[in-house]
Amino acid sequence: MMIIGTTIRQQGKVLASKRPAALIGSISRASTSSLRSAITPLSSAAIPRCVELQQQRASRSHSRPALPQYQPPIQLFSRSYHTSLPTSQSLEATKVLLSDSDTPSEPRTLYRALSPSLRSAIISDLQSVDLDNNGRIDANELKILLRKHNTSFSEDEILELGELFYISLGASSVDIHRFLEALDAAAAERGTSGGGEGTSEGGISPLAMKGKFKTHPLGIGTCASEYMYAKTHGKYTEEDLNVDLTHVEPVTVSDKSALFAVRCVRTVFDTATLWNIGSISKEKILNRAIFLETIAAIPGMVAAIIRHFRSLRNMTRDGGMLNMFLEEANNERMHLLTFIRMKEPGYLFRGAVIGAQFGFGSFFLTAYMINPTWCHRFIGYIEEEACSTYTKILDEMDKAPAHSNLAEWKAADAPKIAKGYWHLGEHGTVYDVMKAVRADEAEHRDVNHAVSGIADDTVNPLYDPRVKLDAMLKKYVNDIMEKEAVKQSSAA
Repeated sequence: MMIIGTTIRQQGKVLASKRPAALIGSISRASTSSLRSAITPLSSAAIPRCVELQQQRASRSHSRPALPQYQPPIQLFSRSYHTSLPTSQSLEATKVLLSDSDTPSEPRTLYRALSPSLRSAIISDLQSVDLDNNGRIDANELKILLRKHNTSFSEDEILELGELFYISLGASSVDIHRFLEALDAAAAERGTSGGGEGTSEGGISPLAMKGKFKTHPLGIGTCASEYMYAKTHGKYTEEDLNVDLTHVEPVTVSDKSALFAVRCVRTVFDTATLWNIGSISKEKILNRAIFLETIAAIPGMVAAIIRHFRSLRNMTRDGGMLNMFLEEANNERMHLLTFIRMKEPGYLFRGAVIGAQFGFGSFFLTAYMINPTWCHRFIGYIEEEACSTYTKILDEMDKAPAHSNLAEWKAADAPKIAKGYWHLGEHGTVYDVMKAVRADEAEHRDVNHAVSGIADDTVNPLYDPRVKLDAMLKKYVNDIMEKEAVKQSSAA
């Protein structure tokens, strides 16, 4: 027994002497709170060793590389997608940047992008809107903060971001220094929610998260995606309206069968409507557009209904995807409501629409219950064809001889409902309507291709609260950098 007791005491001394070194070596992986909780239980025998290690660190600090210095304002980001967490190699490369904070009140942390002067400016900016002086930022204070940067944020954006911040945090607030760490993560283009596969631009698309509801470093969740969706098709820029005719090459047998089905349907419909025979006229365009839009609004509604019932049946979140599909279905319906203001269909036409809706609706409902992946790929290829059709219509309008019926229709006043929906302005024309409709179809094309094959509980890629709030952080950092650059230039 004495031998066993002596052995245990000896092993205890060895562990006590090794424990501080292990803790100090893990600083780059631990957060401030976890470090405090880990260092608290150190035994008195370990204290001299801690002091010795701290002295060694202090002596080495003079040889460390300097923290990233302030750079002139640049456009840091081109996509509002999540980025992956830093790899082990990047962490090793940045461990040397870990040092005591330049600001006494600022906790020890690892900053990779924000220089000390920039951090100081941001902290002052955040403290200026901390109305209750509790060292935290809530939704109302965030809106005040963004209004100070109204050259970068519109009032609509400020209201939406404030609401998202409130909902996503569960009406809570964020510590100023935690907010600063999130800003640094955004500026360094490093991870906020992790997971996923890299994109060509170095970011991470939330579509690649394999169905997991990740957590934002600020504690931001995805509750808002379940009932908020503010996509507006009307406010297209000129760049948005210049649509490229893209094509997703089929890879799997499912993809190839979807593309084959679309080409067969296109061939039959073009033949039946004599689309490729003779010249393109106003009558031919309206007949085609009205008929197709009565069918095009079916898939989005079917997808939303099935996802809605699945969410109810499984008692799980949907990720906000059904909101996106409902909006897609309504967008196609708005196309129809616009075109019927230009022509009133006859009874025979309406009968054909009823038959087509019944046939295609039954087919798509059954297919979506069996294989949603195939259905979204099928719709993606359908929308590719729609983009080609509207591009051909626009080209024919451009080539139409002056004073011809098609040329006069091109310059005709757009229906009132179209002017309001797409924000075409008082003098919006039919040509503007066609460009806006094509932009809508291009978005549906890209979304359906993107969601083909993703997990059922993936957060809506067009309205992910984390992505929107990350974009806010990035835009805010850019604005602060610009203001600091102006200050430095004026001081010089």
